[in-house]
Amino acid sequence: MNTTDETTLLNGGVGTLTVPANAFKVGDTYRVDMGGKLSANNNEGLTIRVKSGAVVLASTGVVTMAGATDRSWIVSVDFVIRSVGVATVAAIYTSGFFEYLKNASSNLEFYNASALNNTTFDTTVSNTLDITAQWSVASPGNSITTENFNLYKIY
Repeated sequence: MNTTDETTLLNGGVGTLTVPANAFKVGDTYRVDMGGKLSANNNEGLTIRVKSGAVVLASTGVVTMAGATDRSWIVSVDFVIRSVGVATVAAIYTSGFFEYLKNASSNLEFYNASALNNTTFDTTVSNTLDITAQWSVASPGNSITTENFNLYKIY
């Protein structure tokens, strides 16, 4: 991923990542568990965003990466619909984390990504889940790929 363009970490698979307009109900809860491999040059930035279309639900902010070569990463995220309706009426709470195994000492690096969106989230339109990565510096040494992705609706 030798680019600074925001790039989806989701590609293909079975099922849909779209909830039709007006289908969300208060209390609907979803969970994402995903992971893969990444490499990162030391001290370069990576931002992970959880989105519904163009609407950002949560972001790690810029994570200053410790050097990593072909290391495992995990994202785990929960979403809860708090209220339904148009933007400024609808609300979704998103909480999760991004973690990866760095080269030095094989320690885990852990970053929280949690937020309440009650300003731009809208349940009266179709919502499509996306999880993206964006590097601060384009370099062949910076890459992230997804090996598994699971989305669950919790009842």
